[in-house]
Amino acid sequence: MWRHSSIPREDHLRTVQQQGLIFPETDLPDGGTAPYWNEAAWYEFTGDEVEVMEKATEQLWQMCLEAVPKLLRDFDDADLRLPTGTLAHVRESVRLEQPSVYGRFDLRYDGVDLAMMELNGDTPTGLVETAVAQWHWKEDMAFSADTDQWNSLHERLVDRWRDLARRGGVPGERLHLFHSRADTSGEEEMTVHYMADVASQAGLTVSVQPIELIQWNEHAVEPGRGRFLDVNGEEIRAAFKLYPWESMLSEDPVGRLLLSGAEMTPVRWVEPAWKVLLSTKALLPVLWEMWPDCPYLLPAYFDEPHDLDEWIAKPLQGREGDNIVVHRSDGTEVVNDGAYAGDRMVYQRYVELPNFGTAADGDNYAMVGSWIVDGEAAGAIVRESDGPVTDYYSRVVPHVISDALEPAYGQQLLWRTQRVNDTVPRLD
Repeated sequence: MWRHSSIPREDHLRTVQQQGLIFPETDLPDGGTAPYWNEAAWYEFTGDEVEVMEKATEQLWQMCLEAVPKLLRDFDDADLRLPTGTLAHVRESVRLEQPSVYGRFDLRYDGVDLAMMELNGDTPTGLVETAVAQWHWKEDMAFSADTDQWNSLHERLVDRWRDLARRGGVPGERLHLFHSRADTSGEEEMTVHYMADVASQAGLTVSVQPIELIQWNEHAVEPGRGRFLDVNGEEIRAAFKLYPWESMLSEDPVGRLLLSGAEMTPVRWVEPAWKVLLSTKALLPVLWEMWPDCPYLLPAYFDEPHDLDEWIAKPLQGREGDNIVVHRSDGTEVVNDGAYAGDRMVYQRYVELPNFGTAADGDNYAMVGSWIVDGEAAGAIVRESDGPVTDYYSRVVPHVISDALEPAYGQQLLWRTQRVNDTVPRLD
């Protein structure tokens, strides 16, 4: 695994915007901007390294699935800081074997050691960045025709929606897709529109709407019972939402109606309710308890660090680095502010992300976002940050698989001098 400097394509920001990545830059608190899509660099993986990540991603996914019954058995709503009635709803979702489409693991990987940092199993973003912008970047670059990329995300998503429709998982082959108006960055709406395009390619009829506009139609004969309708008055039978389950069940009228059991014909939600257990950080100590010898896991505990010398504390429902505390062995700490103050904390062994920093670029702490679709590894995107915690100001960087590269010999020598890992491969 190596990082290379690169010259961005001419007018590259407009290019990725036209491809659907509507916010290629991130607004900073001081009024400036920083690149979100960063093609001034790219990462190189070998085929063997990709196989390592694929194997780990699929094994970790199976372990997470096996952890769901334990989470349901050992914890209640209060333990997991979930609204009352959530786990009963989750149990029904598990009983019905409601299908999942996708998730994203955040992995610490440096080409040698791999560890799971966490899993976003409910509302992962980064689809457009991975499946569209990154792929077109690779196609536009002056690599050989055989250059590859670990990226089957788009095709696997299309196949998954097609499979769900074939199995009756999308009644009437009509899918509603919802985003929240509360997200002003456009990230959620962008991601939902991309997923709508994927589902459309799978043969489904799609409709994208704000989740705030869902209506409730109470049945005239059975007071208290009813159905969810969209903004046009059409019944919602199957729905994809990019809105966290824990937020919907605690803050939203739709969630309260779901927990009340008032639906006459329950909506088939994607992701299903059981995915709330694969987005909480409570998953981390449960996995460690179940598989303490797994090389892909870091020790993790509830409420206190136990014997950990260096640790990172994460709120159960935290996102984007909010309210994280990094404690180092010398007593120094990095403390992030955020919206999850007062949440229950999980303590995980702190292992610093690999830093591919250079004198010219500064620090580049890299995390691999590894996608899982229908139980199979589906590709990756690299996220970089200036500090050891991946946060709102991180940037995404494309990658290629180097085994297929066939550049000139002189270019190969130059790349080897640019590599920043401690171990530098030598040409024969």
